[in-house]
Amino acid sequence: MCFFLFTMVAEVMNMKEENKKVSKLFRKRWVVPSVYLLSAALILTGVLWFQNKTNDIVQPPVDEQTEQGTAVNEPESVPVQQAVEQIIMPVLDPNAVEIAKPFYDFHASAEEQEAALVSYNDEYYPNKGVDIAMKNGESFDVTASLSGTVVKVEKDPLFGYVVHIQHDRGVVTVYQSLKDVQVKTGDTVKQGQVIAKAGTSEFNKEAGVHVHFEIRKDGQAVNPVAYFDQPLSALENKEQQTTEQQETNQNETEKQQSDPSSTVPDASIGMART
Repeated sequence: MCFFLFTMVAEVMNMKEENKKVSKLFRKRWVVPSVYLLSAALILTGVLWFQNKTNDIVQPPVDEQTEQGTAVNEPESVPVQQAVEQIIMPVLDPNAVEIAKPFYDFHASAEEQEAALVSYNDEYYPNKGVDIAMKNGESFDVTASLSGTVVKVEKDPLFGYVVHIQHDRGVVTVYQSLKDVQVKTGDTVKQGQVIAKAGTSEFNKEAGVHVHFEIRKDGQAVNPVAYFDQPLSALENKEQQTTEQQETNQNETEKQQSDPSSTVPDASIGMART
């Protein structure tokens, strides 16, 4: 018990000594300002640390798009390149067929024009398309020359089954002398899709098994061979030529009316009915 009391008295004496030292320390002029500066530094450090911690949580990560001014959630635009179709021969294998009768061109030579005339009932008519046949004379699959919408499917007593397909830029492709037609009006067809098989027609019996193929721009027939492997835009340059051809047709019509013995048919008569 005495030892315990002695220990307590010693501790009190030590605390008094420590307090005297602290009191002497605080009496010095530089101590109090130093304490204030240290406290301010500790407080400022704590505030800055808390702000940085908050920014790390709230702000989204910065990527290259954000640095360039693009919104983070804005979808990336991807350029789309749409393939432009080119007019193709309406067959699966162009190397296996031939042009049995060409397009009648009013600017062609007399020999070429004669080769493009179709004889029917002892009269001659200019071919407004091309007649395509197999080299061996057999039937073959007829395909869509371009993607488009089927606007006419009918059986004609002279021309056999007929299919019209509507395309852009006022272009219509016409297929005649068909059999086993596989499309109907309103169908959407893709380029190269089989639409029928080649057959025969009463109008052009001498052609045998064939398909009569036309390209019409704004209702006017053009030479298909001149536009194979070209886009529809190539037909835009045909407008001026069409005007000139119409004038030539009119002259040919007037010539025939003035000379009944002429063997050149009325240019207004074509193979396909509109």
